Amino acid sequence: MKVVNLKQAILQAWKERWSDYQWAINMKKFFPKGATWDILNLAEALLEQAMIGPSPNPLILSYLKYAISSQMVSYSSVLTAISKFDDFSRDLCVQALLDIMDMFCDRLSCHGKAEECIGLCRALLSALHWLLRCTAASAERLQEGLEAGTPAAGEKQLAMCLQRLEKTLGSTKNRALLHIAKLEEASSWTAIEHSLLKLGEILANLSNPQLRSQAEQCGTLIRSIPTMLSVHSEQPNKTGFPTVHALVLLEGTMNLTGETQPLVEQLMMVKRMQHIPTPLFVLEIWKACLVGLIESPEGTEELKWTAFTFLKIPQVLVKLKKYSHGDKDFTEDVNCAFEFLLKLTPLLDKADQRCNCDFTDFLLQECRKQGLLSEASVNNLMTKRAADREHAPQQKSGENANIQPNPGLILRAEPTVTNILKCSSGLDFLSCPQTMDADHSKSPEGLLGVLGHMLSGKSLDLLLAAAAATGKLKSFARKFINLNEFTTHGSEESTKSASVRALLFDISFLMLCHVAQTYGSELVCTRAGAPTRLVTRLLSQVILSESSAGAEVPFFETWIQTCMPEEGKILNPDHPCFRPDSTKVESLVALLNNSSEMKLVQMNWHEACLSISAAILEILNAWENGVLAFESIQKITDNIKGKVCSLAVCAVAWLVAHVRMLGLDEREKSLQMIRQLAGPLYSENTLQFYNERVVIMSSILEHMCADVLQQTATQIKFPSTGMDTMPYWNLLPPKRPIKEVLTDIFAKVLEKGWVDSRSIHIFDTLLHMGGVYWFCNNLIKELLKETRKEHTLRAVELLYSIFYLDMQQVTLVLLGHILPGLLTDSSKWHSLMDPPGTALAKLAVWCALSSYSSHKGQASSHQKKRHREDIEDYISLFPLDDMQPSKLMRLLSSNEEDANILSSPADRSMSSSLSASQLHTVNMRDPLNRVLANLFLLISSILGSRTAGPHTQFVQWFMEECVDCLEQGSRGSILQFMPFTTVSELVKVSAMSSPKVVLAITDLSLPLGRQVAAKAIAAL
Repeated sequence: MKVVNLKQAILQAWKERWSDYQWAINMKKFFPKGATWDILNLAEALLEQAMIGPSPNPLILSYLKYAISSQMVSYSSVLTAISKFDDFSRDLCVQALLDIMDMFCDRLSCHGKAEECIGLCRALLSALHWLLRCTAASAERLQEGLEAGTPAAGEKQLAMCLQRLEKTLGSTKNRALLHIAKLEEASSWTAIEHSLLKLGEILANLSNPQLRSQAEQCGTLIRSIPTMLSVHSEQPNKTGFPTVHALVLLEGTMNLTGETQPLVEQLMMVKRMQHIPTPLFVLEIWKACLVGLIESPEGTEELKWTAFTFLKIPQVLVKLKKYSHGDKDFTEDVNCAFEFLLKLTPLLDKADQRCNCDFTDFLLQECRKQGLLSEASVNNLMTKRAADREHAPQQKSGENANIQPNPGLILRAEPTVTNILKCSSGLDFLSCPQTMDADHSKSPEGLLGVLGHMLSGKSLDLLLAAAAATGKLKSFARKFINLNEFTTHGSEESTKSASVRALLFDISFLMLCHVAQTYGSELVCTRAGAPTRLVTRLLSQVILSESSAGAEVPFFETWIQTCMPEEGKILNPDHPCFRPDSTKVESLVALLNNSSEMKLVQMNWHEACLSISAAILEILNAWENGVLAFESIQKITDNIKGKVCSLAVCAVAWLVAHVRMLGLDEREKSLQMIRQLAGPLYSENTLQFYNERVVIMSSILEHMCADVLQQTATQIKFPSTGMDTMPYWNLLPPKRPIKEVLTDIFAKVLEKGWVDSRSIHIFDTLLHMGGVYWFCNNLIKELLKETRKEHTLRAVELLYSIFYLDMQQVTLVLLGHILPGLLTDSSKWHSLMDPPGTALAKLAVWCALSSYSSHKGQASSHQKKRHREDIEDYISLFPLDDMQPSKLMRLLSSNEEDANILSSPADRSMSSSLSASQLHTVNMRDPLNRVLANLFLLISSILGSRTAGPHTQFVQWFMEECVDCLEQGSRGSILQFMPFTTVSELVKVSAMSSPKVVLAITDLSLPLGRQVAAKAIAAL
């Protein structure tokens, strides 16, 4: 008889009492080969027939068990069929279904298409929901039985349900499949959560502690499924974290004016990647601040570090608090960090000596103000520190007794800056004496008094440091630009008002130059491709603001962009900016040469500043041709610097550019003129605040002339200001190859275990001189020489922090040039062995993640600007057209025959290069995105290659580090550039064949990503 109805076939088998193998043979005869048993719903049909009576039909159940064992039916079809049974009152039927589940619930697998694997995930989710409902029903029956005095039956069934739940959820693979199913069917997961709540309420009244404990354990496992990727173990056995230390030092040394948010994000990324516990993380930040402050050179650098420690870092911690799970927890962590810090007594004693105060007291009070510590914690910590200070080495009595401590001065300067900025422009100056916005014409004498006071001592540097650390320096500088612009020209003025105007112009000009040299200016006129110094690049746009469209650019902005020499900036002395109207130049030359002193009334100071360069050229020519004697030159230079120091600054700015263009034997007179202009004028006929202005002028001229004096081996004595105005200048030893300097300084840093401020400046100078590729390549070579594991790990942490000097460009070189070179050249594979290979993989992942996250958020200004000339054009290196082979992929031509290995037969339709980034429509014109995409193509090719070696091991370490550094929900990370087909190749590597790894490396926000993950996990 030819049977075509499945139900009839099952009934016939039952009537004729076929054995299970007979049944299987006959079923295959009855039904054509085209249709699969799952399409015919064989499992559901068998269960339906087996469960008709109050107890299950053992013969039909034996057919189902045979079908499962012989893989006639898939696990997903059986689970789906079981989950449709909802008459939990039939104990024997329920127990039979639980027995069937017991056959395979901890060893689920599927080797079919991706859709079938997703089907298994959904079926498992349905089965979990069914188990929870079944457990709840059994628990209710048990309660009823207890009330009736017959508990045994209900207890047995509940124990069976909990046992199956535990067995199903105990498998990481099953939980991973459920994780995917939750993302596929959010509504079903909500139903599971409701069932779990209901079950918890029922079991709360259960008297059996063993069953209740078992149920709680199952509940915990279910609740852990959505967050199964976010569990990371922290490192309690380590107390020093060089990366955090170096990052804070780098920021304090070179980026005081930078915004706090990028620093917070960088620190959080390091904390997450290195799994640093919060108390030790905060402790490391404070340790770095203490070290930076103690080792900072006296003067401006010390004030900058004080402002950074007491004003900026508390703000950084306030922002870090928002990343913490609870305010109370973070406050406790900060308190714990201070408890650790108090144990570092020698460090705190040294800080007390350097600051001439109780450093800890100031710091604790500032943290209390910011809500980082409670009053009780502060009092407790202060008591402990007071006890320690009694045993501290005492300074000589009276020594520094009259010197006010810098922390106190900085903390008082901060509200002053706020007041200066706060007063609205509508107020009269006299009613708001600290305002810089007032109508300057109403009380210029009062304003001059305030500015004169700011010039005295270190008042100006204190205000600037406080403004820089609180992000107000740009607004502060804008006030001076407005004032400077207002005082450039005057009309119908008396001699007194003319001298006040000249002084206001001069002081504002000198202050702005000082700000630009100390904190950096945005050089909008830098030639394309010319390198700029990190100091200029790192520090935010302090002076130059975005002028509103159509608005006239203020004189000072024009001058600083075109005329002011800075490190790494070459000026053309014949540029049109140095060649103003000839009639104005002639009148200025006549004025300087003939007058006994500079006239002030109705003087247009901006024109004088722009004309002085051409005037100096005329005077130099006259001197060289013998028209003017040296005495005349002295008189002219005295006139230039006698009243308004800014004229001398403008003159020297041009002379510096001019000297660069002269031959060795032509420089003498120009350098002599710089000497004449640099010295102060000893005369009683100078304007107010002359000595204070000369101090700033000398500092400005010293900075301006530093490069050219070094190149011409000339010495000019600038008036001493009582401190080293250029503390980090000229750090490299002369006549020594820079590669030697790099290897030596890195060896010293590695031996010491942390980077200091001086080393940071040396590394920055070397990066500037050698270029990104030279710098990165040589440091990677040093890393690969290390053979001891602890040394390689320390080297990675230090290199990662050093690379923050220019993280974006270093990452492009590392991932786009150095790694592909190592991975594709078999002669270099030996260098990728463990431990240096593991360390390099870790470093590459850290750099990639840092660059990509700051890149997405457009982090700090110093990472926005591409300025190096030695980076290849990434568009040509990695072309956009997928049909055109990139340079990198041509390196892999030896693996061309392996191209098809990348995809399994079931996935041949999927392009071997298709990745989540393409589905997210990521901009592939971006160099970093292109480099990442090509690196992952290379990784995919290595995994699919028939040749294994250290490079294959390196790829495994790289992927392991990617997984280790990922956080829950970090979709859109660098792994989105990995081709989907790489997943199936990766799981063949024993160390990567884990469900959690598969979940971590695939983009589960995409349906295709979930299919790929399900297929890989189901096949494990």
